Amino acid sequence: MPGTLGIIGGSGLYDLPGMSKVDELTVDTPYGPPSASVVTGHFNGHQVAFLSRHGSGHRLNPSEVHYRANIHALKQLGVTHLVSISAVGSLQATLTPGTMVVPDQIIDRTIRGDRSFFENGIVAHVSLADPFCAGLSDALTDEARKLDLPLHDGGTYVCIEGPQFSTRAESHLYRTWDAGVIGMTAMPEARLAREAGMCYAIVATVTDYDVWHDSEEDVSVASVLAVLAKNVDRSKRLISELASRDLPRCTSGCALAAIHAVSTHPDAIDEDRNALLSFLTSSTSGTES
Repeated sequence: MPGTLGIIGGSGLYDLPGMSKVDELTVDTPYGPPSASVVTGHFNGHQVAFLSRHGSGHRLNPSEVHYRANIHALKQLGVTHLVSISAVGSLQATLTPGTMVVPDQIIDRTIRGDRSFFENGIVAHVSLADPFCAGLSDALTDEARKLDLPLHDGGTYVCIEGPQFSTRAESHLYRTWDAGVIGMTAMPEARLAREAGMCYAIVATVTDYDVWHDSEEDVSVASVLAVLAKNVDRSKRLISELASRDLPRCTSGCALAAIHAVSTHPDAIDEDRNALLSFLTSSTSGTES
């Protein structure tokens, strides 16, 4: 069975117009409902599943998002390649508001509890050395360049615990780490996508300079929304182009990440945990080269 492209829409991106054969699905998961119904359909001839991260009407703050339920639901629907559209602040003068960034690293500063599927009787240590799928990230970069979008390839995303923005001291600290952008939702989303064997990449849309930039106004919801309104159209164009091509083959081993990561002895794993392991390591064709 061919894989499906999944899109998680962040702040400002709550739907994906232009889909045909649309179906709005209520998906049940062992972790409760996802943030919203999953909208499936065809986009430029390919199967796509869209999920609004913050729910209908933007009701969930970054710490309230149903991360495990979201990833599990998309996995249930056959998603093999997952693109996250996220709003971020810039930590570098060269990454101006309006720039789209496809990061290749994360620094995790969150303290959320739902960071793993492997718990309650099964232990697995999945590698996260390179948290984003190189093949999917390259495909996003290629399509953005074809569209002549203002995109920066690579860099580090600092993920903080929301919903508050960072302090000025924190912002300056992250700049000394040579981080590029700062946001609130890449973790544990990237961790869970890797455990679920998905190719995962982020398109981070820069909305502001965080609070380190002395010559700019401090970040506010109003300033963020103003830039987001301009970037939503760019994001939709990029997704449309990505959906028009065959899903890229993975060269990062994403689908195989959890298979050899389990530390628990097979005889000690009960039936429901074995079912979860089988589900997480199941893969549709076309994800590995």
